[in-house]
Amino acid sequence: MTNTVNRVAGWVWFPFRVTIGFIARNGKRIAISVAGFVLILLGLAMLVLPGPGILLIIAGLAILATEYVWAERMLNVAKRKAEQAKDKVLRKKNGAPPGSDAASEPDVGTQG
Repeated sequence: MTNTVNRVAGWVWFPFRVTIGFIARNGKRIAISVAGFVLILLGLAMLVLPGPGILLIIAGLAILATEYVWAERMLNVAKRKAEQAKDKVLRKKNGAPPGSDAASEPDVGTQG
């Protein structure tokens, strides 16, 4: 009778053992996923609320990029867009027309 009870109890607890084993093996990936998605969701909320929304989205993508290739690709796109925005602001600040690259090139005098 005790043997039968132990077998039944083993089958009842089997799903819990499997779940605990899965979490133990993949704990780091689960923690990174949760942290990254929480930061992205907070960043999306802060796009309409006061706060640094874009920075939190980029931070969330940076965390997710340690485990996922799709997040790394999205982070690279965000970096390119930020670089383009920086260049556009610097061109306007230096007074160069938007279509030219004169702001990034130094003036070279002609020697005769």
